[in-house]
Amino acid sequence: MKRFALIFLTLLLPLAAGAQARKVTGVPMYFEVTPQGDTVFLDTIEPVWCLARGKGMRDGDWRKYYKMVYNFNKVYPYALVGRKMMAQVDSTMAADVTKRSERNRYVNDVEKELFRLFEKDIKNMTISQGLVLMRLVDRECGMSAFSIIKTYENGFAANFWQLVAKMFSQDLKTRYDPDGKDQRLEELCRIWDSGRWDSFYFSIFMEPPSKVTLKSEHLSSVVRKK
Repeated sequence: MKRFALIFLTLLLPLAAGAQARKVTGVPMYFEVTPQGDTVFLDTIEPVWCLARGKGMRDGDWRKYYKMVYNFNKVYPYALVGRKMMAQVDSTMAADVTKRSERNRYVNDVEKELFRLFEKDIKNMTISQGLVLMRLVDRECGMSAFSIIKTYENGFAANFWQLVAKMFSQDLKTRYDPDGKDQRLEELCRIWDSGRWDSFYFSIFMEPPSKVTLKSEHLSSVVRKK
């Protein structure tokens, strides 16, 4: 699992060279997006939480929050599919790997497949989107980015990327903190996981959220035995 997370961070790291709320009810014209990409409007919308613009925040904070919501919508699907693939890798290795050579071949094949599937998408992300994804990868793998790099690469690489992260006011050594600095990000994760994301996003931007299309949610790599 840790090696898998390293692969995700290898793709990600080069990119990085508690608001007041109010309850809203009865908003008409809710929508659904069909698999064909068409928008279908319905009669009503379930109650959602909207940001009380400016209330309880310093000037400009609400803009940062809206930007976080927008970026989160772009990158969270990658963190979710990463979690699924981690489970698949762990299961495959536990069931099929009997030799170290088999493990090494399988891990290398997984790494190549991940680059083929996600390298273009991740490189096209903005720096701010990449930094949000870093936090979400930390949330999913349970290990700081610095520790992953130091464990599977070397201390020099870890310190180099720590320096790069500092240039963007980030710290690779910090852990994902759902009750502290990452509280708002954690709230977005919970809204998404509860199934209320589309209505929440619409309540802010007054348009449906764009849907991220992933090439695959499962790995095709298998353990090769000689």
